[in-house]
Amino acid sequence: MTKPRTILFLFVVLSILMAACGKMEDTAALTVESYLNALVSKDATRIASLSCADWEMQALLELDSFQAVETSVEDLSCTAIVEDDGTYSVNCSGKILATYNTEVQELDLSGRTFIVIEQGGDHLVCGYR
Repeated sequence: MTKPRTILFLFVVLSILMAACGKMEDTAALTVESYLNALVSKDATRIASLSCADWEMQALLELDSFQAVETSVEDLSCTAIVEDDGTYSVNCSGKILATYNTEVQELDLSGRTFIVIEQGGDHLVCGYR
């Protein structure tokens, strides 16, 4: 290969790799958004399928805490950054609204950083800090 072709080839390969990494981060962010939507929809099956084994029990306990209230999510948007070895930190903006009778409580999601792991080709929520 000539030098310009080699440079072009390396540029194309690098672009593909960078695009793939971005898609993985998007998938991690979408996983958290799906998890939060399942939480407010009170979908235990979906919560379990989006949680890693170590987090599943805690996720279901969190789901139980919303059983007596009407819930919705408002202005949800999440972004992920790669930590290492298939682990992502996902930050979200927006809030969960929990309504009991006429009293509305807001849970600000920006105070949590969700941990997402890649396991068996799936992205799974594995807690937050």
